Amino acid sequence: MGARKRNAADARKAAQKEVAFAKLNNCPTSPRKMRLVVDMIRGKRVDHALAMLRFSTKEAAGRLEKLLLSALANWQAKNEGKRIEDQELIVSEINVDSGRMLKRLRPAPQGRGYRIRKRSNHITILVDTKKTGKKESTETTA
Repeated sequence: MGARKRNAADARKAAQKEVAFAKLNNCPTSPRKMRLVVDMIRGKRVDHALAMLRFSTKEAAGRLEKLLLSALANWQAKNEGKRIEDQELIVSEINVDSGRMLKRLRPAPQGRGYRIRKRSNHITILVDTKKTGKKESTETTA
């Protein structure tokens, strides 16, 4: 491995140590249904997001609540000595990607078969502290 590649890999590892994340692979829910629930909690505070998921009637909310609790546990493991309640933790990034698709055949009239695609998804959630510094805008007005 070259020096440039090694330095880039070390920088990625250092950045990964700062952020707490959790992944759920091959969740047996269609990505479209999962994105409805994910969009509710993206960018919200963690305690507010947990409350929203707990009282949601969607089936995907239960799986997402469990994943968010896992991400919180990972954050706690990386930041020993800090309390979750004292920090301003937010769901900084959350992605839903399509996973593998199970293909089945359903009997149809006149000897045909209709294809059924049972979809699944992969979810990645990142939990980070809220940044208090305001970003300066670089736009110039004429």
